[in-house]
Amino acid sequence: MISVELLTAVLFGCILIAFALGVQVGLALGGIAMLVGYFTWGDAVFNVVPTTLEDNFFNFILLSIPLYIYMGQLLTRSGVGEAMFSASQAVIGRVRGSLAISVIIVCSLIGAMVGIIGAGIMTSGSIALKPMLERGYDKRLALGVIMAGGGLGILIPPSVPMIMYSAVTQNSVGRLFVAAIVPALLAVLMFIAYIVISCRLNPERAPLMTEEEQNMTGRQRLKRLRDGGLGLLLIVAVLGSIMAGIATPTESGAIGVIGVIGAVLLAVIYRRFKPSLLRVAGVETTLLVAVAMWIIIGASVFSNFHLLMGIQGLVARFTADLGLPPWGVILLMQGIMLLLGFIIDEFIIVLMCAPIFTPIAVSLGYDPVWFGILMILNIEIAIQTPPYGFALFYLKGIAPPGVTMLDIYRSITPFVLIKLAVLMLCIVFPELVLWLPDRLMGPG
Repeated sequence: MISVELLTAVLFGCILIAFALGVQVGLALGGIAMLVGYFTWGDAVFNVVPTTLEDNFFNFILLSIPLYIYMGQLLTRSGVGEAMFSASQAVIGRVRGSLAISVIIVCSLIGAMVGIIGAGIMTSGSIALKPMLERGYDKRLALGVIMAGGGLGILIPPSVPMIMYSAVTQNSVGRLFVAAIVPALLAVLMFIAYIVISCRLNPERAPLMTEEEQNMTGRQRLKRLRDGGLGLLLIVAVLGSIMAGIATPTESGAIGVIGVIGAVLLAVIYRRFKPSLLRVAGVETTLLVAVAMWIIIGASVFSNFHLLMGIQGLVARFTADLGLPPWGVILLMQGIMLLLGFIIDEFIIVLMCAPIFTPIAVSLGYDPVWFGILMILNIEIAIQTPPYGFALFYLKGIAPPGVTMLDIYRSITPFVLIKLAVLMLCIVFPELVLWLPDRLMGPG
């Protein structure tokens, strides 16, 4: 019989070749697993496919994915994103670098609405990049805050990767959502502190308010706050319904969609509505969900086959042979996920690593919710780390012609270091992750 070590090497070697050739991700993962399985186990391996399809398509937790994506599409296309941006500026506009701070706050929320890093960065960039550059903001600061804020969306509930982690590890998605709040707030506050200090040391990086904003009346500020408050209220409604035990995460996604219908009505009132809005949002949601489901199916087939091969035992033996303490094993797994983030996206990392690494972390005495938040933080860092983090290329795709990849690399570096500091703080102080869910929902 072929050893697990050799099968693992063959699997990953074939996957790397398939990715290099541009094969569709879901097809590559599932197809390679079945092909290798057929030559090792025979026809019996194909039984993995129907059981995996049944587990995924009848999973109530995964039903929330299209609801959250649809909510995000309607919000960003109904003008609520721009309204939130204006509202944030109305509140903190007198601070040097206020536009960059507004971008961090609003882009984080937009990323959370969309729930996917690529869509979050591109949506945030299309709204915020041009106004920042037109006002004379430093190019690297403008690019960096959009990458940092848009990428933070997968850490702020509702997060599609968190839903996937919950589905494959059978942990409470509600606890994951609540556990992410403190790390997300910590990251946002550290970003804001960096912007304020950086702009104070080098005022040329960020001009002060425009004359129009300085002369804004109280009534105009209140109007901006009213228009932009809806997006924040929706996120509070979605997360609050989960925290209060009123709704499951899937039901809260439906609440969010109902709330967004209100946003569409407001778009009609404020004359921002276009007849094509609902159609475009529906088509975009369908495309994103279809891509996500194919990736989920392919990666799940791959993971299930890998688990049946005995990969958990292989990883457990490997870590035991290294003689590492439990915290050393956690750091090793973080390093592996960091490297994977250079070549594959957040969905695949969660679906491939969570079923293998989470049971090992639990066997070492660690909380699976804490480990899940570490995984999301790690993924967020990995896919934005130069030079190979693939999220960097999303921003390049919408940036003006004068922006080079070197500009993007330099812009994101300080924010990646801040995210790395947040990750290390959450590893050293697990209470940062577990205190709020334990307080609101009881010990897990």
